[in-house]
Amino acid sequence: MIEFRDFKNEDADLLVSYLNNTASSWFVSSRIPQPYTPEAAQWWINTGSKIGFSKAIIFNGNFVGTIGAIPGEMERQKSALIGYWIAEPFWGKGIATEALKQFIDIVFSTTDVHRLHATAFAANCASAKVLLKCGFKHEATLEKSLYKNCEFFDELYFSLFRKSN
Repeated sequence: MIEFRDFKNEDADLLVSYLNNTASSWFVSSRIPQPYTPEAAQWWINTGSKIGFSKAIIFNGNFVGTIGAIPGEMERQKSALIGYWIAEPFWGKGIATEALKQFIDIVFSTTDVHRLHATAFAANCASAKVLLKCGFKHEATLEKSLYKNCEFFDELYFSLFRKSN
């Protein structure tokens, strides 16, 4: 069962453990510092997770990852960038897909966001599959637009629109 909640101070140790796992952190944004420290976890819990709409993903009572949407500004005020990660021990259980489906419903039912967009490293096939399963459309591939860990990656752009009533 998937649930969402705000982050708690008790999440700090798991955040540090999960985000220092190379497999879990390989395709996350470089905005997430590496190595991931207890101080970074406290900043996320107390400040970073309050930017936009970010939640802890809870699966069967366990904190397993993060999902969030950051609304755009000015001309992009009706759009939001959505992102998520799941800790490696919980991969392959359908958690990301189910969490994203539920989160999309929450964003569209509680905000005036009309368009969600997401990006993924092209090499992150699992994330691309999750987005497609949740109804996102692949809009573009930007060749070698990402640089992380001394390597260039293609970036995939996806979008999903609010259904018209």
